[in-house]
Amino acid sequence: MKTIGILGGMGPAATVDLFDRIVKATPARRDQEHIPVVIVSNPAVPDRSEAILHDGADPRPVMVAGLRQLVQMGADFAVIACNTAHYYLPDLRAQGGLPIVDMITETAQAIRRDHPQVARVGILATSGTLAVGLYQQALIEVGLTPVLPIEDEIAQIMDAIYGASGIKTCGASAGNRAQLAAAGERLLERGAQALILGCTELPLALNDGDLPAPLIASNQVLAEAAVKLGIGDGVE
Repeated sequence: MKTIGILGGMGPAATVDLFDRIVKATPARRDQEHIPVVIVSNPAVPDRSEAILHDGADPRPVMVAGLRQLVQMGADFAVIACNTAHYYLPDLRAQGGLPIVDMITETAQAIRRDHPQVARVGILATSGTLAVGLYQQALIEVGLTPVLPIEDEIAQIMDAIYGASGIKTCGASAGNRAQLAAAGERLLERGAQALILGCTELPLALNDGDLPAPLIASNQVLAEAAVKLGIGDGVE
């Protein structure tokens, strides 16, 4: 088996969730059959959307340091528990010292593979992820059409994540769940046939079955890809 390294802290609850999904996705019957996992959860990583959109502090040095720490801890490859951080993936791969699974590409490919009837995919994500087109490009590359939230919907999503009653502040709640569901419903009204939960906080509040279309949790896709690599069935 290979050792999985989780670069987390963006935020901590999403990191716990990703680790939990890795454990549950592993076909193990006893402790000794689980995949070794090491975790660096550093909440001091500067906010990725703030850096992208508002010239905030560069998160790359802290993330690179975390990746190098994972190498020292014995990780064979890394997964990053943050969608927006994948904007920096080329630099992180070049400087981090180990292979990194691309959650964005894996998610787009999973939709094409597992939902062949879906042609139009709505994206629920942070303003930073949307602004740099991470999922838009990945979906187009596999022949899918992205359906994007408009300005007021993006504000609603961001409030559900970062607001006073948001997931990062106080965890999942009926209020932030309703905000995200409302934004998702509007994407479905505009023709989306499935929705990407393209921020690792979102699956803490929304689950498949909460809306009348498939909800694709990017951290679930990442967990399954990590397990395949960890047991030797995947490709880095």
